[in-house]
Amino acid sequence: MSIVFKTLLHYCTDMAKTLQFTLSYQEDLKAYLKENHPWVVDYRIKSESLDARKANLGREPKVHYNILAIEEGESFPENKESFKSKKAPNKRPVIIGAGPAGLFCALRFAEYGIPTLVLERGARAHERMKHISGYWRRGVLDPDNNVCFGEGGAGLFSDGKLITRIKSPFVQYVMDKFVDFGAPPETAWVSNPHLGSNKIRQLIGKMTDELKEKGHEIRYHACVEKLIYDKNKVIGVELRDGEKIYSDHVILATGHSAREVYYHLKDAEVDMKAKDFAVGVRIEHPRELIDHIQYGDFAGADLGAARYRLSWEDSETLKGSYSFCMCPGGYVLSSGTDADGIVVNGMSNYARNSRWSNAALVVSVKAGVDFDQEDVLSGLEFQYNIEKKAYDYSVKYASGREVPAQPLSAFLKKKKSMDLPKTSCPSGLVPAELHEILPDFVSEHLEKALQVFERRMKGFTTDKRALLLAPETRTSAPVTILRDRQRLVSTSHTGLYPCGEGAGYAGGITSAAVDGIRVCEEIVSSLSDQ
Repeated sequence: MSIVFKTLLHYCTDMAKTLQFTLSYQEDLKAYLKENHPWVVDYRIKSESLDARKANLGREPKVHYNILAIEEGESFPENKESFKSKKAPNKRPVIIGAGPAGLFCALRFAEYGIPTLVLERGARAHERMKHISGYWRRGVLDPDNNVCFGEGGAGLFSDGKLITRIKSPFVQYVMDKFVDFGAPPETAWVSNPHLGSNKIRQLIGKMTDELKEKGHEIRYHACVEKLIYDKNKVIGVELRDGEKIYSDHVILATGHSAREVYYHLKDAEVDMKAKDFAVGVRIEHPRELIDHIQYGDFAGADLGAARYRLSWEDSETLKGSYSFCMCPGGYVLSSGTDADGIVVNGMSNYARNSRWSNAALVVSVKAGVDFDQEDVLSGLEFQYNIEKKAYDYSVKYASGREVPAQPLSAFLKKKKSMDLPKTSCPSGLVPAELHEILPDFVSEHLEKALQVFERRMKGFTTDKRALLLAPETRTSAPVTILRDRQRLVSTSHTGLYPCGEGAGYAGGITSAAVDGIRVCEEIVSSLSDQ
């Protein structure tokens, strides 16, 4: 059965045509085009998005398409950027961190023929995985190789989601680059691109290999101990082994978990400002339950694992509680970076075929309200104190490896339960009373929000298999490293370019990558002006 809800046609200047239409989720795209637009000889999908709203009430899911089509004798427009080689500076730019921000910064420099030096404290992705597995299975933490540190950064274990709300001309460049390195072609056009942690690990290695082929140097196990200063100018970096490397352009892309970097910057009086963030728990359900809540009788159809997004603001406190980093068909992971702390996060592989679905449920934490912002790093201490409570709880009742967890029903009753449902978490669980770990205001707001969420998603809180794991504390950086809005250089120290999520200017793989590109562009522009 073919159901066409609406078709719009626009002409592009190069004669390729844009078609916008909506089909039933069961309708075959090629069959629809052959019947309704027989002139189409080839097409490219610009965006494809599933609309499953009210599917749980019986409304048939739909798919919205936006495609670029051509007829006989026409060709698709070329959207690839062209780059002119630029004269490299005398001292190559130094990029600290091989996460999305650092790698895309280096890739963009490569487009201009400017070699860089990338310094990564951890190992290559495949070696890093061995250390992470040891942490999950045996509780052995490597401070330089974990879920947050190593080639690919935290983005390697953040579900591989490329969704972003930012509006930037560089977003398409990021998507196209991922495709160039082997991501599925639809990455360039779908509205909610998702690579999965398994695929993104393969792509990151190809990125670094290409950088090396183009004359860039990537050094692993090269931890930057401190920056080198000449008054209010950063002129290089000093590694943990004492080696000093000099550069007029130091890009700081260390991610939001390199806490020792923040302390060093504070000691050096680099401009920073405390910022709001959020903390809470990770909620896990059987995937089949979430699919049924969202899709109703359509669950099990070819719709993929269901997603959800929930939010609620307390009218009295004006605090928001919301879902974050939803991982359909995913896993909950222990992702700490400190030997005496526990943190949780979520991820999915490309197929999203785990038996569970999870999401962070977090409460906003306001600088100057929930923690004292006179010390710019008070937010960092706020996070750490929660993580240490979780670890101490695990040590007291288990081995220190297991993640504190509580059935959602028991959490609402403020009762510890020894009967925990099955979980995807490879580290194992320790039964806990999460009110003893979370700040009181976080627990109280979660309790209220969960009642609201149940009204929006029947069964979300009442199903006995719903499980809370804690704590989720690394939702974003607790500080902003201040920089000039136009030149993107530190407001206090020339030569230093704060970049990406750790600097407070991104939230996710794509926005971090875009920020790395922006920093490169500003440096290239400044070189051209000299």
